[in-house]
Formats: sequence, C-alpha cells, structure tokens
Amino acid sequence: MGLFSRKKKDDRDPKRDDAGAPEPETAAAAEAETPPPAEAGDAPTVNISMSSFAGLGAAGVPVEPPAPTDGTPRAEPTLARAMADPRIEVRAQNRPGLPFAPPSPPTDLETVPGLRDNALVRDALAALPEKPTGAQVLGVVRQMMQGNLFLRVQGDARQQLAEGGQITFGVARAGDKDYMLAYSSGRALREAVAADGDTQTSAIGQPVAALVRHMLQGTFAGIILDNHSKGRAVIPREVLEKAFAQADPQARVKSLLAEPREADTPHRLATVLAERPPLWVAVGPTQGDSDKLGIAEARLADGTRLLQVFSHPLEIAAIGRNEKALPLDVTKIARALADHPQVGGVIVDPAGPLMTLTREELTPVLALAQ
Repeated sequence: MGLFSRKKKDDRDPKRDDAGAPEPETAAAAEAETPPPAEAGDAPTVNISMSSFAGLGAAGVPVEPPAPTDGTPRAEPTLARAMADPRIEVRAQNRPGLPFAPPSPPTDLETVPGLRDNALVRDALAALPEKPTGAQVLGVVRQMMQGNLFLRVQGDARQQLAEGGQITFGVARAGDKDYMLAYSSGRALREAVAADGDTQTSAIGQPVAALVRHMLQGTFAGIILDNHSKGRAVIPREVLEKAFAQADPQARVKSLLAEPREADTPHRLATVLAERPPLWVAVGPTQGDSDKLGIAEARLADGTRLLQVFSHPLEIAAIGRNEKALPLDVTKIARALADHPQVGGVIVDPAGPLMTLTREELTPVLALAQ
C-alpha cells in the first residue's frame, strides 16, 4: 500500500502551499559545514592512551551524583565549560543556544493533548533566530536523527489509509523548487491551520527516516519544517542526503537519548551500544604535541576521564571544535576501555541530550573486548 502521494500542481492551494523562498545563504552554509566522515583508508591510527585534547575541561563538568537506590533516574552532569563558550548564546530558562541542547531530554512531550511531539526537533526549531546560520540549521538536523514528524494531509488520513489509498500531503513551492512540508509538533500543525484556514486537513506521523527516504526518491529540493511557525527551517536536500547516509537506520542511540530518563536508561543504552550501532569519536592533535593524534575526552570535576562517543558526525560538528569524525566500531572502544582502566567510562553525544556511562554500567560493551 502506497503511503505517500505528491500533491498535484494543478490542485495546489497557493495560500497553503506557497512558502517563502528559502534563504540561499543558509542552505549553502549548512551544506558547507556538514562534516564528511573519515574515509576508512585515510583513518589515522589513534590511541586512547594519548593525552586528551580540546576536551570539556577538568573543571568543566560537575561530579555526577551516584545512582539513586529508590528507583528514580540519576541526574546527568551539565556541560558548564561548553555553555561558558562565548560563541554559544545561553538562552532563557538555562537553555543553551543551538547547536547545543540541554543535557537531559525534554519532558513536556505534548503541545496539543493526545499528540506526541518530536520534542527535540520542536525545541531546536523554537531556539532558531529569524535568520539562522548554517551551524544552527545543522543543530536542527542532528535532532532529526530520531522520532517522527507530521505530514499535513488533504482530507481524512485515517480514512484514506483504511481504504488502501495514498495520502496527499502539502508541498511548498519556492521559485522553481518543491519542498516537502513537515511539522514537529501539534502546536506547529495548529499554527499552520490558523495561518491558512484550511480545516479540511488531518495529520499523520511518520518516522523521519521514511520521510527523508521518500523525499530523496523524488525531485524535492528539501524539507521545510514548521512552515507557519516562528521557528522555521529549510533543510536542503543535499544536507539531508549526506546526514542520513551516515545515520543508524534504526536510530537506536539517538532515540534512547531522546526519551525521558528512567532508572534503567543507563543499562538500556549500554545494551544498545553492545549491538554495535554506528559510532564515531573525535580525533585531533594532542595537547603539547601537535604531531600526535588523540581521541577527545571529557573530565568530571573529580578528574574522572570519560571517552567522548558520538552517534553521528553532526554531533561532533555541534561541539564547534576542529576535530575530525572517525568511525570506530564499539568493539575497539571496548578494547580501549579494557586496556586503559584509568578511563572511567564514556559520555555519549556531549552536545546534548547526553548520557554518561560508568565502567560498571558498560558491562555489556566491555564484554565485547574478551
């Protein structure tokens, strides 16, 4: 059964589908700043025993409290050092400016009762200025590596699907280019209806990867997110193609990091890591010897060393440093941890939402080193 159908040009409602032309500077900047993965043949030999470089700083991350014994989830450390970076604007309610995000995922998951938002994308879009930079757009794209987005459908989507037909979704025209329209939240859908007055529409949620795959199969120039909202982003086709080519098709790590924290979240994350999803580390010159390469570390306030691990190269770009993204199989990460017991664990996606895992919590991963 076909799920998607592109809206015909001759029946397009111009009031609803005519989008403002995307900012060419933003599109170009986003494409230029998308980091290429390190080629396997060119990958440098690195060793975790080398000195850390450009890390989050020994005084940057407070000591993480021990796991509670009453079943409540433990708190995550904050990235104080990163948030103090003068290039990062700290917004109201202690929300860091894009491309960073809070250490813990959002807990307010609905803006319209009964409709679960893609809260990470919603909040990233809400943080965008009127004219976002390429880096800020990439801050939205990295949060698109998980969850669902909504399509606004002409007519009753549920009825159309029940009858075995295709759904007809909104397409925006900008110049001679067509863009898919997608929405991050119930609020964004409500704002779209308020903007054009077309109440003969419904919405259907689809996995982001499925939307991007459908977009790439056609001639769309990209996706416009939350077109009628204050936070609106035009994501060029080339950026999405490159980003999703490097993403875990199942979005296992990013999906888990997006969920509200539970007492068993560390164990679940360690189990997912042991499944060997795509992972990256940040590689760059070591402190004091630019001829040697090392893997980026973070340090807790008590001096505990944590290996920085990333679910996607965009997560490394979000840190805003000059390291290269190096794909590294989790078995090699396990061996590095096993060979260097002074490393206390890992921090996953430090730009947020993040999780830290101690050596004890990494038992399923360390088992791969045996």
